[in-house]
Amino acid sequence: MPIKVPSDVLVSLATVPLLLIIVGSRVFADIMQDWGQGSEEIFRGDRLPLLRIPLTQPLDKQEH
Repeated sequence: MPIKVPSDVLVSLATVPLLLIIVGSRVFADIMQDWGQGSEEIFRGDRLPLLRIPLTQPLDKQEH
């Protein structure tokens, strides 16, 4: 014989986990957005060192 539980009790028990999922997903999305912005800062061009690349080869190493 199955136990009958009122539907309002089931709804109230399901509310807390549902709210935790909603709040947790919002926090997770905010963290991911912050990490994305942080990684953009790492790869910005003004933070990278300048590379000195010669435009021409030295005379003794040029191909003939």
